[in-house]
Amino acid sequence: MFRCLSDLLNVVQHPVLVVERFERAVEAEDREPALARHGLNPVLLLTRRHLGTEVNVHRNLAPFPKKLSYAANRSTDIADRFTHPSTRLSITADLALIDGYDQQIAELERHLVKNAKVDDPVTFGLLRTVPGIGPILGLILLYEVDQIARFPEAGNFLSYSRLVRCAHVSAGKVKGSGGKKIGNAHLKWAFSEAACLILRALPAAKAWMQRQEHKRGKRKALSILEAKLGRTVYHLWRKQVPFDAKRFLNG
Repeated sequence: MFRCLSDLLNVVQHPVLVVERFERAVEAEDREPALARHGLNPVLLLTRRHLGTEVNVHRNLAPFPKKLSYAANRSTDIADRFTHPSTRLSITADLALIDGYDQQIAELERHLVKNAKVDDPVTFGLLRTVPGIGPILGLILLYEVDQIARFPEAGNFLSYSRLVRCAHVSAGKVKGSGGKKIGNAHLKWAFSEAACLILRALPAAKAWMQRQEHKRGKRKALSILEAKLGRTVYHLWRKQVPFDAKRFLNG
C-alpha cells in the first residue's frame, strides 16, 4: 500500500488515517488481513528502526553500551556525546521521533489486538505458544495463510512464505530456481521478525544459532532459522499441537 513518498508522508503527518483505515478493514465482511499488514509494519516499524540505527552509527563514534531500542536506555544526555551543535540538534530530533513512533506503534498495536477478528482462536493460541510470535505476528500468520490445508507439504508452505527458493524441475532434473520475490512478502517479514525474537526468548535457540553461524556464517544461519520456524509453524498448524522446544531444536 505504501509505494510512494506521498503515502509515507501521509502516515507520518496524519497517523489517524492509519487507524481509520484499520477500522474500515475490521468492518469489512471479507477476511482480508489489512489490519495486520497495511501501514503498521512497513512504515512505522521500519522508519523507527532506521532512526535508531542512524543514532547508533552517527559519525562512527564508539557504540553505545546499551541498546537504544529500549526507552529506558535513551536519556537526554545522549546528544552530549556529539560536539557539533548541528549534530546534537539532529540527534535530539531523532530521539524525539523515536519516542513518537514508539507511542504510535503501541497505540496501533493495542487497537489492532482489540478490534481484529480472530476467526480461528484455537490456531491463534497455538501460534502464540511459539517463542517470539506475539499477537501481531500471530494475526499476520493467521490471516495471510488462512487455510493451512491448501499446502500439501511443508515445502510448499516454505516456498509460499519465501523461506526457500522454488526449484524449476523438468523430467526429474533441476533446471534452476525461481526468483526471490515469488511468494508472500508479508509471511517472509513475519518469519524474519519471529526468528530474531525467538533468539531473545529461547536461550537454547541462541546457542543453536551461534553454532550455525560458526559453520555457515550469520546470514545463512538466520535464513536456516527462518525456514526452521516456518516448518515448525506448518506442522504445528496441521497437527494442532503446541510448540515443542526440544523437537524444534533437534529437528
